[in-house]
Amino acid sequence: MKQKVFSISGEEIRNIDLNDVVFGREVSDGSIYHAIRNELANRRVGTASVKTRAEVKGSGAKPWAQKGTGRARAGHRRSPVWVGGGVVFGPKPRDYSYKLPKKVKRLAMTSILSLKAQESALKVIEDFSVETGKTKDLAGILTKLGNGERTVIVMKDDDVLLRRAARNIPWLRVLSYNRLSAHTLFYGKNVLLLETAAKNLNEFYGK
Repeated sequence: MKQKVFSISGEEIRNIDLNDVVFGREVSDGSIYHAIRNELANRRVGTASVKTRAEVKGSGAKPWAQKGTGRARAGHRRSPVWVGGGVVFGPKPRDYSYKLPKKVKRLAMTSILSLKAQESALKVIEDFSVETGKTKDLAGILTKLGNGERTVIVMKDDDVLLRRAARNIPWLRVLSYNRLSAHTLFYGKNVLLLETAAKNLNEFYGK
């Protein structure tokens, strides 16, 4: 499929061939769901913890006699039915992460890229960098390319200066072509793909 390439000033300068396997395939909603779910699960810290009746502080002595007081029988003060007692089936530290099959992840990434191309939310931009590393300079470029909505820039490599410049723009995310995030891409309203990154994606996912 043919896609227009824009300059950083927003002008059309040439066309580029995008691999239909990567940018023009049928969208797999299921793989996108599983990829996003996997990423969110892997981010979870899983440190929530409560004390059971065996761990909570309190005497193990019987509070009062079993019979003759007129009150309900009670074994000790750490019972879950008492205020200050243990918690039944509460959370304990655990690892929520799990591995997703590589084929499912690849299918999800190509499906998201194809979806963005179908929605005209994907734009190929000539390669650029922010030599100063300043947010102001990058913001000036983005005013001609985006509209202030949630935007994702896909780089050809790990450009440290571009990442630094993008750090203070709340609606902007920066990804490398070989380390894409399904969650970030899917929820981005605009995807700005650097020209070399587009060529790299053609080869990386088009095999």
